[in-house]
Amino acid sequence: MTDVSGKAIDRRLARVEGQVRGLRRMVEQGEYCCDILTQLAATRSALDQIGAELATEHVRTCILGHQSDGAHAHAKAMTEDDLIEELRVTLSRLVR
Repeated sequence: MTDVSGKAIDRRLARVEGQVRGLRRMVEQGEYCCDILTQLAATRSALDQIGAELATEHVRTCILGHQSDGAHAHAKAMTEDDLIEELRVTLSRLVR
């Protein structure tokens, strides 16, 4: 993962962290359930977007560039077939 994409993902995670704190506050204050569920759906969507960004970055840096200097050390040691299988497993977890 590049520094730029890592920082962008970190900003998104910080935003989600704020959303989760807001959800906790809504529950504590006894807000209307439908409003809480709406915010929960927004939080889940934000996490899904982060997952898509991470998966894209993984394909870019670890699979397509697995022998480049920018690849993670874990990916460099793997074969292309191993990387594709790892991606398949990871994506199946992501879409559950």
